[in-house]
Amino acid sequence: MSGDAGHRLLIDGKLVPASGGKEFPNINPATEETIGHAPDGTVEDIERAIGAARRAFDAGDWANDSEYRRSCLLQLQQTLRKQVEQLRPQLIAESGMPIAMAMSLGVDQAIENLSYYPDRLPTTELEYELPAKEIFGQPVRRVVRREPAGVVAAITPWNVPFELNLRKAGAALSAGCTVVLKPAPETPWSGTLLAAAVAETDIPPGVLNIVTTSDNAVAEVLTKHPDVDQVTFTGSTATGRLIMANGSQTVKRVSLELGGKSASIVLDDADLVTAVGTTAGGVCVLSGQGCTHTTRLLVPRSKLDEATEIAKATMEGMAYGDPLDMNHIMGPLISARQRERVLGYMEVGKTEARLVTGGGRATQFERGYFVQPTVFTDVPNDARIAQEEIFGPVLSIIPFEDDDDAVRIANASKYGLSGAVFGADLQRATSVANRLRTGTVSINGAQWFDVDSPFGGYKQSGLGREWGDEGLEDFLEIKTVARPGN
Repeated sequence: MSGDAGHRLLIDGKLVPASGGKEFPNINPATEETIGHAPDGTVEDIERAIGAARRAFDAGDWANDSEYRRSCLLQLQQTLRKQVEQLRPQLIAESGMPIAMAMSLGVDQAIENLSYYPDRLPTTELEYELPAKEIFGQPVRRVVRREPAGVVAAITPWNVPFELNLRKAGAALSAGCTVVLKPAPETPWSGTLLAAAVAETDIPPGVLNIVTTSDNAVAEVLTKHPDVDQVTFTGSTATGRLIMANGSQTVKRVSLELGGKSASIVLDDADLVTAVGTTAGGVCVLSGQGCTHTTRLLVPRSKLDEATEIAKATMEGMAYGDPLDMNHIMGPLISARQRERVLGYMEVGKTEARLVTGGGRATQFERGYFVQPTVFTDVPNDARIAQEEIFGPVLSIIPFEDDDDAVRIANASKYGLSGAVFGADLQRATSVANRLRTGTVSINGAQWFDVDSPFGGYKQSGLGREWGDEGLEDFLEIKTVARPGN
């Protein structure tokens, strides 16, 4: 035991160690040092958490009292607000997220977003009446109700871990569900710190349970267990397929936010410097570890050389390194394993296209899982680096002939999560954007990433939506109740 007394599982309202007494190390990706430990939850722990969630849903008041839910979740938000200065450095240390990103997205803003659904509950229509009519000769009245789905298993990744924990748990809890949250093993404190905050609130025992573990078999129990009604997952498409297969055994509801290989289309009338610079710089945000990053840059063939030089200059001018430096939007990759994966794709890229800059480890750092911002140009769209999600700061520049060709190339992907279009003619750019088979599109850098914008993907980028009204509806079942009457 390491003595990390502040890091515990939350099961049935109690902060507890793992049942087996084991812990696993939490590694700072910027220094490669162990910053502490987290409880290594077992199958027994996850079974207890599911049982607690089931009881809290079936026998408690949580599912039926929206005002109570609202009060508890706003209380949790207030608790986290008071703790944010202590939370932020710990969450940065375990994830390598730059502090500027932690404040704008990963921690501070995530806490502020927690109130989005609770604040909407008083005006959310959970029941409405259909017009009275005769059905098979009988006068009837019908009411359509939206009711909580039940026990939700929330499985989250390591790239924006605290934000995603709050995003998923906040929506499911607001809908009246109870939750078992399983954070990524690379970022366990995003779960244990939340657990400690929840324990200070009036959220009833069993409503939110949090289990950290290094064992994938423990997490897999959540996807198969008959007492789990729904799984919400963010991560790779390969794991999403496994969750769908496991959930099919009990016909679970699944909400999946999966991989992406999004395209940024620069039309021939666009401001090339702005469009290419914005796209290339965006690839470096969070070290490229974002599913919505536009890692394919599509440019007119006549402007390929000019665009390549702009991207090269942008990448080579990128300041990166220490996550605690406010000037950095790029820190380390999450782990040695992820670094080797990204370096492997860089080597593949060197055989498929022309390397412009980067392409290896960032050797200026003695420690940490850093790689160079990397650009490949004249990339065939069927190349692996253009089709597979690398999850690193790697940009593939692909030439196109005209608007139709650009749309064809952009849509020639198994993914459909996000995209971007740049062009001086807004009507033309919008027309191109509307033809993209993706869940979100930005035109000329306009930002869609906000709590009231539904977010999710087409094709193998996922099922369902987060945020917006649709994000709450994802955790609601629909029931029609008919009764005799005029």
